[in-house]
Amino acid sequence: MAAPAVPPVRPVAGPRGLPLLGNLPAFGRDPLGFLERLRDEHGDVVSWSLGPRRGLFLFHPQHIAELLGAVEVTFETLEIGWVFRQVTGHSVILSRGAQWRRKRALVQPTVRPRQVRAYAAVMTDCAGAAADGWRDGQSVDVHREMSLITQRIVLRTLFGNDLGRRARTLGDAMGVAQRAAGDEIRSPTLFLPGWVPTPTRRRVLRAVAAIDAEIHRLIAARRADPAGAAGRDDLLTRLLRARDEQGRPLSAREVRDEAVTLWAAGQETTSTALTWIWYLLSTHPAARARLEEELDRVLGGRPPAIDDHEELTWTRWVVKEALRLYPPAWLIPAVAGPSATLGGALVRPGTIVWCSQWATHRDPRWFPDPAAFRPERWDPAAPAPVPDHAWFPFGGGQRTCLGARFAQVEAALVLATVAQRFRLDVTPGPVAPYPGLLLQPTVPLRATLHARTRPRARRVQAG
Repeated sequence: MAAPAVPPVRPVAGPRGLPLLGNLPAFGRDPLGFLERLRDEHGDVVSWSLGPRRGLFLFHPQHIAELLGAVEVTFETLEIGWVFRQVTGHSVILSRGAQWRRKRALVQPTVRPRQVRAYAAVMTDCAGAAADGWRDGQSVDVHREMSLITQRIVLRTLFGNDLGRRARTLGDAMGVAQRAAGDEIRSPTLFLPGWVPTPTRRRVLRAVAAIDAEIHRLIAARRADPAGAAGRDDLLTRLLRARDEQGRPLSAREVRDEAVTLWAAGQETTSTALTWIWYLLSTHPAARARLEEELDRVLGGRPPAIDDHEELTWTRWVVKEALRLYPPAWLIPAVAGPSATLGGALVRPGTIVWCSQWATHRDPRWFPDPAAFRPERWDPAAPAPVPDHAWFPFGGGQRTCLGARFAQVEAALVLATVAQRFRLDVTPGPVAPYPGLLLQPTVPLRATLHARTRPRARRVQAG
C-alpha cells in the first residue's frame, strides 16, 4: 500500500457543546462512541471542546505522526487531571523541556533492550509460578490473575523482590489511585482547582501516602547499604546509580516519581492487555489453535526464553492485534506552543490537540473490517501493510513510552508461558470496554482453565 494521501489541515466544526462544559457531557456518556462519530461524521481534523477550552481532534495517521513528532519541539504534553499528577509527580511522563530531557536520559538506560533481555527470565518465572498454582477445571478472574503475574514481574524487576505482604498494600493503594484517575477524565471534577477537597481526592491522598511510605523506605534501605546494593541490578538500583552529564544523581523525590511511574505503567498496562488477549483468543478458536501449534512447534515442551521471542511470530502478532483492538492507553493530548503548525498551517497557541488510539486503530481506511481480530494483518507480506502511526499504542515521537519494548516482550512471554500449559475459556457473552485511565472490560472476565498436554521437552544430545 502506498502512503496515504495527506488531507489538508482544515478543521471542521464538530458537534455543538454546552456553555462551559463544551462536549464533555456527550464525551463522558460514551467516550469511545463519541470519538468514532467525530471521525465518521466530521473528518480528519475536527474542532471540539472538552470543557471550556476549544481544541482539535486528529484522526489521520500522518497528522498524528506530525503531532507526536512535534511534542517537545512546538507542542507540549498536557497534564490531565489532579489525580494523575499526585501519582506520577514530576516524572519523565509529565516533565517538559530541559527537565524532561535530563530525566529521559537518566531513565532510558534502565529499560533498554539489553535490560529487557536480562529481565525476560523473571517474566517467564512469574508466569510459570502462577500456572503452577492453577488446576484443571478451575474458574478464575482473568484480570486478577494477570494482575498478580504482572505485579510480581514489576516488583521483582523494579525492586529486586516481590515485597511479600507489603505488595498487597501497595497494589490496593495503586488501584484506588488508578480508578480515581480514570473516573476524573470523564467528569466535571477534571476542571476543579487542586485545592478543592472531595471525598475521592482524600482517598487518593491516603493511597499516595501509602505508596510514598513504601517507596521511600526502599530508597532509604538501598542508600543505607551501598555494599548490598552493589550486587543488585534491579530498576530501583539503576535509578539510584544514574548520573546526568554534570554528575548529578536523581533526588529521592525524583527516584520515587520515576519508580512509581514505571511500576504503574508496567503492571496495569500489561495486565490489561493480557486480559483482552485471553478474551480474544477464547472467542476466536482458530487463532488460538494456531497459537498453540506454534508454541508446541517452537518450544517443544520447554519454557519460553528471550531467544524464542522473535521465533514466536504468531504469538507476537496476537499481542499486536490485541493492542490494536483494545489499546490500554486510548487518548493523547498536546498543547500548541507559539510556533506550532500542522500540515503547514499555523495552530493557535494554547490550542489542545488530541488523537486517539481507539479511533484510529479502528478506522476502516487502514484496517479493513476493523472490529475483526486478525493477527495475520501484521504479516510483513500482507497485501495491505498498515500505514505508519495507524497503530500507536505506545504513543510516538520523542515521547514514545520508554517501556514499550518491555511491555511487548512481557506480554508475549507471559502469553507463551501460560498458553503452553493452559487453555483459558472465557465465559461467553458480550464484553464492552470501559474507557477510564486505561481501556478495561466493563465486567470481570471469568475463565475456566483447561490443562494442555505439552510435548516432551527435546533433549540435546551430547556431541
